[in-house]
Amino acid sequence: MPVYTVHAPVMTNAGIAAADRFAFVRDGFHFWAALAGLVWLAWHRLWLALIGWIVLLLAVDFGMAALGARGGSIFLANLLLALLMGFEAPSLRRWTLSRRNWRQLDIVVADDEESAERRFFDRWTAKQRALSNDQLAVDRGAPPPTRDILGQPFSRPPPLPRSEIIGLFPEPGGSR
Repeated sequence: MPVYTVHAPVMTNAGIAAADRFAFVRDGFHFWAALAGLVWLAWHRLWLALIGWIVLLLAVDFGMAALGARGGSIFLANLLLALLMGFEAPSLRRWTLSRRNWRQLDIVVADDEESAERRFFDRWTAKQRALSNDQLAVDRGAPPPTRDILGQPFSRPPPLPRSEIIGLFPEPGGSR
């Protein structure tokens, strides 16, 4: 099964509104990146990687031609570079997202991107509900949250009595 990494832009006070901008990057070999690397890089707007790819191809082609390599060996070198592009395409995409100040939120294992989105958002929304004071759940009979987070109107658990010992021995240092 393919593995997807989930990336989100770093935004303040965006919350659920930023969910439509999340990026799911599939790990593994990308056939179209290997077959048409320049087009794939431009399609995904990986501009620095595109410039680096063009410079690398030109340097390898002109360097091998200057060394007197035949056309077959230059083609083989370009084929190996295309395979490298196919394997490293998701890493280039993740690198570009991190350069654009995106953060990696999660890793999801799924059959395709749609099921990866479904799995991620199921987990993510459950986590978001757990972090918020869900008054509707309390109104339906659920127990109120007891976490103490600054700025959140959570109820605090009652303090433990300080004079009593909880356990097998009622007094500290008492006989057994």
